[in-house]
Amino acid sequence: MKLALLVAALLALAACASPTPTPKPPCPTQGPTAVDAQATLEGAGRAVVETNKGSFTIELYPEQAPLATANFVALARCGFYDGISFHRIIAGFLAQAGDPQTRQNRGDFEGLGLGGPGYEFAIEPPAEGLNYDPYVVAMANDQHTNGSQFFIDLADLNGALERLYTIFGKVVVGTDVIDTIAKVPTNGPRGLPLDPVIITTIQIEASPAASPSG
Repeated sequence: MKLALLVAALLALAACASPTPTPKPPCPTQGPTAVDAQATLEGAGRAVVETNKGSFTIELYPEQAPLATANFVALARCGFYDGISFHRIIAGFLAQAGDPQTRQNRGDFEGLGLGGPGYEFAIEPPAEGLNYDPYVVAMANDQHTNGSQFFIDLADLNGALERLYTIFGKVVVGTDVIDTIAKVPTNGPRGLPLDPVIITTIQIEASPAASPSG
């Protein structure tokens, strides 16, 4: 009887135990190619971004920007963005994140905004029909290469930006969170938030199933 009770107790304890988290894959060490981008993009329709200010969802554009989208997806899945801060927020302009240096240093320092994943990849010009509209998400590349940094438009930036920055998504849920982030006090022209805006994690999900017609 005692043995049966002990076994039952152990089974009950096991049932209540938290499941072991799925280990994350290793982060990429080089930029995506057209071939491996397709495999990376399987099941990647949107990104749910959790921050200390709330969550928002980005609809991804894998067809219009396969390389940039695959890179973002791979970095999100491996946890690259976990703990990284938005290091540049300029109201009426943009909010920028993706510098891994901000994981350890939330303040202003030499080289802020220059960190990346340790590799570069080619820029994809914005696809026809995509513009720098409010809540659009684009790569914060230089004029030749991309890395890990991205920005979210906080206003209509068509005409204010040259078409050099790859558009790979748009915030479709949680725009109110983006509006809140846009109002965070900063240190002035550099746009460093005085109250850090931290990405907790980014989950990649498939696109919602289309509703049946009729």
